[in-house]
Amino acid sequence: MNSSPSQHALRVFLVEDALAIRARMAARLGAIEGVEIVGEAEEPEAALAAIGASAADVVVLDLRLAGGTGLELLQHLAQRNSPVVAMVLTNHSGAWFRQACLTNGARYFFDKTSEFDLACHTIKRLAHAHSARDLYHLGAHHV
Repeated sequence: MNSSPSQHALRVFLVEDALAIRARMAARLGAIEGVEIVGEAEEPEAALAAIGASAADVVVLDLRLAGGTGLELLQHLAQRNSPVVAMVLTNHSGAWFRQACLTNGARYFFDKTSEFDLACHTIKRLAHAHSARDLYHLGAHHV
């Protein structure tokens, strides 16, 4: 997690069952300016509770999780009308998986092997937009 969290940072929650991959994701995404990693989980039930408690803006999740699936988590988030932006980052990137995730509330879907850099770029873009929106709401547009 970022050592210097900002009240204006894009708050990202990671849901991945493989500890080594989760650590890599946290290091890469947490190094992006304007991003704060606010929590991690390896299974859907724990993630669901922690996402709300962390006030996450974005959840980055895998489809294969301990004790369940990322698709289940997407469905639960949709049922709760959660405002969190869901980004799937998975090795299960076939057309069926992509369509199922997008149908169930994922805003973004990336192949973990070939599109990891694109996912990081997307988080960077979201962080920039989030920061600009915060500055606008604080009145910085009048400067």
